[in-house]
Amino acid sequence: MSDARDVRILALWRDDPREAPMTIDARIEDMRIVSTWELFGAFALDGDGARPFILRRDGRIDFGRGENWRTDLREATIKIGSDFVVWFNESDCGVYRIVKIAALGAKDER
Repeated sequence: MSDARDVRILALWRDDPREAPMTIDARIEDMRIVSTWELFGAFALDGDGARPFILRRDGRIDFGRGENWRTDLREATIKIGSDFVVWFNESDCGVYRIVKIAALGAKDER
């Protein structure tokens, strides 16, 4: 029996957790992303609100208009506290830490 589940992952940039939080929706199983399709997510950049992207199968973060970053998120262990890398260009990258994993459709009671 599969324990696959659809989740929203929230990750924060370790250098400054207040800047550029990342969310992405994925199917996980055994603490790995098992979604073989392209995934949707967003960064909150520069105070401009959400900047949506598509995580391509090859690890490219595609913002459209020819702008791409890369990540190793598809190979990362998906659990609270796990780190993965986002490469902004050939010489600059940031380490992100997973801080929340929530079932899609779950309501956050506050």
